Amino acid sequence: MKGSLAPFTGRQGRRDRAERADWGTLDRDLDRMSLLEAGAMHQARPLLGAGLALAFIVLAVLVAASLGGTGPGGIAIITAAALGAYMALNIGANDVANNMGPAVGAGALPMAGAIALAALFESAGALIAGHDVIETVSRGILRSGQVASTGSFPLAMIAALMGSALWVNLATWLRAPVSTTQAVIGGVLGAGAAAVGLGGVQWPTVGVIASGWVLSPLAGALAAAAILGLLRWRVLYVPDKIAAARRWVPVLLGLMAGSFTAYLLQKAPPWFLDVEIPRLTTGLAGLVVGLVAWAAAIPTIRRQSRGLENRRAALKPLFRLPLICAAALLSFAHGANDVANAVAPLAALVEMQRAGGLDATTVPLPFWVTLIGAAGISMGLILFGPRLIRLVGREITRLNPPRAFCIALAAAVIVLLASSLGLPVSTTHVTIGGVFGVGFYREGVTRLRARRAERAQGAAAKGDSGPRAFPAEERRRRRLVRRSHFLTIIAAWLITLPAAALLAALAFQVLRLLAPLG
Repeated sequence: MKGSLAPFTGRQGRRDRAERADWGTLDRDLDRMSLLEAGAMHQARPLLGAGLALAFIVLAVLVAASLGGTGPGGIAIITAAALGAYMALNIGANDVANNMGPAVGAGALPMAGAIALAALFESAGALIAGHDVIETVSRGILRSGQVASTGSFPLAMIAALMGSALWVNLATWLRAPVSTTQAVIGGVLGAGAAAVGLGGVQWPTVGVIASGWVLSPLAGALAAAAILGLLRWRVLYVPDKIAAARRWVPVLLGLMAGSFTAYLLQKAPPWFLDVEIPRLTTGLAGLVVGLVAWAAAIPTIRRQSRGLENRRAALKPLFRLPLICAAALLSFAHGANDVANAVAPLAALVEMQRAGGLDATTVPLPFWVTLIGAAGISMGLILFGPRLIRLVGREITRLNPPRAFCIALAAAVIVLLASSLGLPVSTTHVTIGGVFGVGFYREGVTRLRARRAERAQGAAAKGDSGPRAFPAEERRRRRLVRRSHFLTIIAAWLITLPAAALLAALAFQVLRLLAPLG
């Protein structure tokens, strides 16, 4: 029996081995095809993003054509809507990285969650509270009547959008987080100067805005460093760190909730809240909401802190919720402040068409204009934002949840204050200033410890096991802020306004030669 089965078993075994060899070859071929397919999809991803961006611009053109492009100057409005949508996409790709970079760099949010949160609050900020800054940018920089008297106002606004958007697009491609506020104001200045000369610029307003650009990064750095110093003093370097965190983290959450409520009630547009509320009432409402948020956060933080060790590293989970709230608040503030960078020239053209001139004291802003800016910022963030989010969050200085919370909270407070005053500060300047402020503060503390260690070593006997001081060369190598990124970002800030102004002036001259838009 065994002898009769042996030939069959041998032939079956050879057949099985041959089939396995064939299947192995097929598997390897399928693996190669899968690898090629993945590579092709990776190469086609930028084309997909560009295609979706182009579809959004076309949609903005259709909206403008149906709602604002039917009367005199309709072609200019449609063109400005396309360029405004393009500028909004660039703002989302470049500027919003500053809002979510700290949260992603600290590990509090994954990239997808950060993008979804930012898109939601950016849109809410732009739609609810973006009208004041839009008015400043659209009417406060140029002497609109003087520009309009030459018949060049539509071309100037279109050239301003074109020059600023091209510059921000180039900066995004170079991975430089430039200020879109500087870009659009530089574009308006360049186009206006090309149209009527430097006399058409309202220099006092420009001077106030420019002083904000200088002071805002310093304010962001000082505020973030001060909040970090407070946390180190009251929470991170105390004997009972868990008890300190239970006491102070709810206070910080209450402060954020109260200040945001007061701001929202004070600056909401008529379509959102058609009632004028006295400042005392908004302050009391903010106080009540802050107290409620503080009381509600106490059991949450207490529950999260159970079982945690009494050391600094164990406190990171307790700062995750405050950091997410601060990042959301900063995104709202950014949407309220920076939507003007995309649609303020478009708003001015729409106002000119509706009012028959530029003599009105305010811009009667249609909802669809702000919607184009809000949707474009969110779309640009989703399609092109992750690269700069990684740069801001991970490549300038090392962040953890407490440090990232200090940056986001400081930036949100400063930008909300500027938005309430109608002042178009640069969210980029404030947030990057906060990142550098935290990094330089930690460098200063490290340097102070090193000096103390050197003094202790000098006073101690040889072979003492006291604190060890690193040599000067080693301390330079261990710097906590990367100087290359610092210098690159500062250089990008300095060149943004003149570059955008030059591009806008050139665009104006080209447009005037080709065909004035009526």
